[in-house]
Amino acid sequence: MTAREVPRTGPDVANTGPDVVKAAPDVLKTAPDVVKAADILAEATRTGRACPPVRPLLPDGDIDAAYAVQRVNVDRGLAAGRRIVGRKIGLTSPAVQRQLSVDQPDFGALFADMAVPESGVVAAGRLLQPKVEAEIALVLGADLPHAECTVADVLRAVDFALPALEIVDSRIEGWDIRLVDTVADNASSGLFVLGGTPVPLSGLDLRGVRMTMTRGGEAVSEGTGADCLGSPLNAAAWLASTVAGRGDPLRAGDLVLTGALGPMAVAAPGDRFEARISQLGRVAVEFAAEGEGL
Repeated sequence: MTAREVPRTGPDVANTGPDVVKAAPDVLKTAPDVVKAADILAEATRTGRACPPVRPLLPDGDIDAAYAVQRVNVDRGLAAGRRIVGRKIGLTSPAVQRQLSVDQPDFGALFADMAVPESGVVAAGRLLQPKVEAEIALVLGADLPHAECTVADVLRAVDFALPALEIVDSRIEGWDIRLVDTVADNASSGLFVLGGTPVPLSGLDLRGVRMTMTRGGEAVSEGTGADCLGSPLNAAAWLASTVAGRGDPLRAGDLVLTGALGPMAVAAPGDRFEARISQLGRVAVEFAAEGEGL
């Protein structure tokens, strides 16, 4: 496996070695096409108008270049005063992978201004083309600094778990994305909602949890913990290994959105979503009707 390849997925993904996920050279962040792709995505965010796919600007399948695009806009956010509070893992559910025609996970940055209060309201027009997925969130009580992170390391490091909704969004018109597009676009991140009751991992079977998400009271997504790379713990170990291998490890206090437990559902103005995850509880969010504010 070469340095540009991304680790395979599956139940034993946590044992993937670190040498397959090398840090992208800093020089990539100044490559003209990387900067151009970052500018296009940033302009879509600023104007609220979706852009064409950025993959034509990047070498075919070049994940390092895509993460360099992501990093350019993350660095711009930090320079503007935004605060990173954790990471999200995307594309962990086979159902979501099929929806987006991809075959491996990715990750993106979570900023504090992306948080929506539990049962809060998302203003109309805040996002371009939102979709909602139910996830398990983990909050770390210790660092995960090693590029060969195991599930046991994750279990020792996690302080508590929460039910979560991730409101994904794409700056790319019509969700016409391939892996490099979504990676460049901060893993198609938008907003997130956390349930309010932390649950310690002791005694929890995260692989066996069952999730049902409703929209307006009707079920639109179902799944289990096993649908997230075999277990949300596998997903967290993959993320910890990957970001440590790229020189930016997970730290105590970080929030980790471990990935979708089932298919995404399209959100429209006026919709209300609620997810119930066994052993963890419920979490909900509403989307304001057109013309309404927060």
